Amino acid sequence: MNTQKQKLSLRFFLVSRTAFVFASQLLTIAVGWQIYALTKSTFLLGMVGLMQFIPLFLMTFISGYIADHFNRKMVVILCQLCLCVCYLFLGLTSLFGMINENMLLVAAFIIGAVNSISGPSMQSILPGIVERSELTKAAALNATWFQAATIIGPAAGGILYAFGANVVYFSASVSVAIGCIMILFVKVLSNDFKREPVTLKSMLAGVVFIKNRPEILGSISLDLFAVLFGGATALLPVYASTILKVGSIGLGILRSAPAIGAFIVSLLISRISIRHKVGTKMFIAVIIFGLATICFALSTSFYLSLVALIVLGGADVISVVVRSSLVQLKTPDEMRGRVNSVNQVFIGTSNQLGEFESGLTASIFGTVPAAFIGGVGTICVVMIWMKLFPSLRKMDTYE
Repeated sequence: MNTQKQKLSLRFFLVSRTAFVFASQLLTIAVGWQIYALTKSTFLLGMVGLMQFIPLFLMTFISGYIADHFNRKMVVILCQLCLCVCYLFLGLTSLFGMINENMLLVAAFIIGAVNSISGPSMQSILPGIVERSELTKAAALNATWFQAATIIGPAAGGILYAFGANVVYFSASVSVAIGCIMILFVKVLSNDFKREPVTLKSMLAGVVFIKNRPEILGSISLDLFAVLFGGATALLPVYASTILKVGSIGLGILRSAPAIGAFIVSLLISRISIRHKVGTKMFIAVIIFGLATICFALSTSFYLSLVALIVLGGADVISVVVRSSLVQLKTPDEMRGRVNSVNQVFIGTSNQLGEFESGLTASIFGTVPAAFIGGVGTICVVMIWMKLFPSLRKMDTYE
């Protein structure tokens, strides 16, 4: 594939993924606000995350095997079309006043199941578009577009929600349809490598691969436990409605704030790659993430909360870029789907299960103590991981 075609394919890929992420962010706002408005329950708010995590965990090895044995583009397209139907259903039931918390939880489960299949295939497409030497910059550029969608999506979701939840869901379905069209134009190097038979050994190959590489295991497990404890963003509907009192539009702005920080930092990384002392820089970034979480937890000012969330997002994206570059560069293409599926479980555990943990902790201790405990827990995890994974701490470059 020549350089011009690579650049064009990368652009189509970025537009497509941005459309999918934008739709996902719209859903996050609508489902979170709607279920809290219906129930006023922080526990059920956390259950949304748990319902997405369960299928993600159960389908780990199947989704990785699918990504390594079928056309990755077609897997993504079919999965996104399923999500489009799901979003239309939520829109129609909201429009006619038929929706309830049980429907929202079932929808969260379906969305989690579909994303668990789509995720490893989507993550495995990027290395087939660009040269190996350009992958780190492409990963940072991918993170930049991702964060742009994460900035615009929640803000748009908060504004659209003022016109009704159904408007948010219908908009999400349109965004997904656009993404499906765009990805058709992406030219990917064929994943036509040797197909392994379906055996327990081949299904578990991703786990074995990660287990034997402490730098990869350390980086993805750090993300798991750090974000698991530091998942204060799951409590944003509570902060927006009862602590900061800024409504659904304020919720959208707060939800966008981490992405603003991440967008700025990822844009810088795409220009100036993180090439040296990557392990140390990742640990420092996660410590800053924990401190920002503590600041947000204790804040009663909307503007201070925004600043804390912006810093939180900027710190988090450094860890994301280091981890994703490490995984992609050290994994052969024929294994990439299975490794990415395991990585996805770690990420899903930290995000979706982190939401459940935050909701459960908030229902027991209260919203502010739960967020504060999470920030402290994140910093403790970093201290422990620096001792458990010295090779990761001392790692200078990705190679």
